[in-house]
Amino acid sequence: MTDLFQEPEDATPLEAEEREQLRQSWITNRGDLNIAEEENIIAGAAWARGRRSRDPAGMLTADFVIMLHKRMFGDVWKWAGTYRTTARNVGVDAYRIGPDVAQLLSDVSYWVGNGTYPPDEIAVRFHHRLVAIHPFPNGNGRHSRLMADLLIERLGGISFTWGGGRLADTSELRRRYIVALRAADNHDMGPLLAFARS
Repeated sequence: MTDLFQEPEDATPLEAEEREQLRQSWITNRGDLNIAEEENIIAGAAWARGRRSRDPAGMLTADFVIMLHKRMFGDVWKWAGTYRTTARNVGVDAYRIGPDVAQLLSDVSYWVGNGTYPPDEIAVRFHHRLVAIHPFPNGNGRHSRLMADLLIERLGGISFTWGGGRLADTSELRRRYIVALRAADNHDMGPLLAFARS
């Protein structure tokens, strides 16, 4: 199990008690974990896309945010679909997660209902704020990117390419993504919008 919990430098590390909640005993290294999570994420995306409602309002609820995370990671982690309770190197304080997610969902509903931004920008702003909140112990980037994809699809657009590759596979691609997120932190959405469609 030498590299099982070795995260990229800019990733969110798991707490010891969170690492102990791995569901699959066959997972013994990072490669196994990546395979298990990827299969679970594919199933979670299929679940979300198979839902009857195509109305954005149906996904802009805290219940949906939580259930999607559980569907994406619940076969691998016992904590899937549960807001984190500990501090992280990124994200809001744990006690703020519920209120901040609720405020974000209210804001996005307003943006959609009032055409505040073009659809791509609404979805990318949604992704940025959700990943900045960092509500779960892990998987926040993958979860928030899928949430943005689902939203843009429900707004009549096509899902994003997010750099055209797997962020876990390419350090250069991940670096570009982090740079774009940091620009958005400073109120410059241009790089993240460009990255989402590159």
